[in-house]
Amino acid sequence: MPKFSIIIPVYNVEKYIKKCLDSVFSQSYKDYEVIVINDGSTDKSMDIAKEYNVKIINQKNKGQSAARNNGIKHATGDYLIFLDSDDYWEKDLLKELNKSLKNKPDVIRFQINEVYDDGKIKSYNESPFTNANGSEAFEKICKYHFVETVCCYSVKREYYIKNKFKFEENRLHEDFGLIPLIIMKADVVNSISYLGYNYYQRQGSTMNSMTYEKAKRKVSDMYYFYKVLELEADKMKCNTTVFKSFITNSMILKITELNNKDYHEYLKKLKKDKAFDNILADSFPRKIKKICLKISPKLFWKIMR
Repeated sequence: MPKFSIIIPVYNVEKYIKKCLDSVFSQSYKDYEVIVINDGSTDKSMDIAKEYNVKIINQKNKGQSAARNNGIKHATGDYLIFLDSDDYWEKDLLKELNKSLKNKPDVIRFQINEVYDDGKIKSYNESPFTNANGSEAFEKICKYHFVETVCCYSVKREYYIKNKFKFEENRLHEDFGLIPLIIMKADVVNSISYLGYNYYQRQGSTMNSMTYEKAKRKVSDMYYFYKVLELEADKMKCNTTVFKSFITNSMILKITELNNKDYHEYLKKLKKDKAFDNILADSFPRKIKKICLKISPKLFWKIMR
């Protein structure tokens, strides 16, 4: 049984997949399996993938969530780790993750670089921690730039299966609907400071392709997940104050991407849901922020930017 199962969904990324797979097979730590899920690619992506020692799972084009779910079904490693096929790793990522397994964590977090076409790299450095429970870990993590991005976590497979976690299919922002729960329900969470993941900001990627109709769909799907997460929070026996504040702030920020008509419709929904009651007001700056958000989220975030 390998230590890590690396799950890589692939759909028409022939320009990027070689660099992605090279970064995996040049890892200094070698106890892993690589599962490539062919999500109905029509270019030469899979011809390239077949040159490597990977397990290939073929499926009709169903999207990234379905591909990840399919990959997890075929995984045999102790820990799951996700890599997007247009991104790549630093060579010691698995080595550094393996060092953090002594206390058998349910979840390990690591750090991300944003890489741009012009060669610019933006790094996000965080303070590491060990042996935090889910609520404690979430309170630390939510202060940082990436929170629900699946690609900066490795998750114990046994823990994942036991809790019946799953990426919801046919929806956008699926990471937002799952990763906060994975963190919160964990008994042990570690975070390492290693900047091991290079997140390529390419034009035309799922996250960078944007039309207004897609923007509306993203808000709609995020609202769906917001309501699911709120219900899940009510079932938890731990302190969910920070968790609820985070998902609410995320939702309020998201609606500011809409035009005024759609924005006001969602604002009305959130006020009807009493969502603003979830926002932390345990300090003077947070009290001011809460008041400003209630008055006008769009104006508040415009000033903050």
